[in-house]
Amino acid sequence: MLTLLARWILNAAALLLVAYLYPGVHVAGFVPALAAALFLGLVNAVVRPILVILTLPVTILTLGLFIFVINALLFWLVAEVVKGFDVTGFGAALLGSILYSVITLLTSWLLFSRPK
Repeated sequence: MLTLLARWILNAAALLLVAYLYPGVHVAGFVPALAAALFLGLVNAVVRPILVILTLPVTILTLGLFIFVINALLFWLVAEVVKGFDVTGFGAALLGSILYSVITLLTSWLLFSRPK
């Protein structure tokens, strides 16, 4: 349970870092970042697998690059729903989702990977 809470806080911090690094993404503060991180996690857990299955033929034709489009659209959706989290357009959502993915991947790898 504590690990889940730590990941949630780190993902919110990652959103703040994305907003700091890229001007196309804006987060009003830490509370909107927490809300956006929570909603983004829920959307990625529930909606994303359904979209990936439904768009599998397009994903195969584009050699997997369509996954970036799905991620950007979901990032943009969360920005439309959560107040205090704004994305200026699809390009900003694409770059913001890539930055967010890289930052969360690195923090998860550095902090939560256990040596075997």
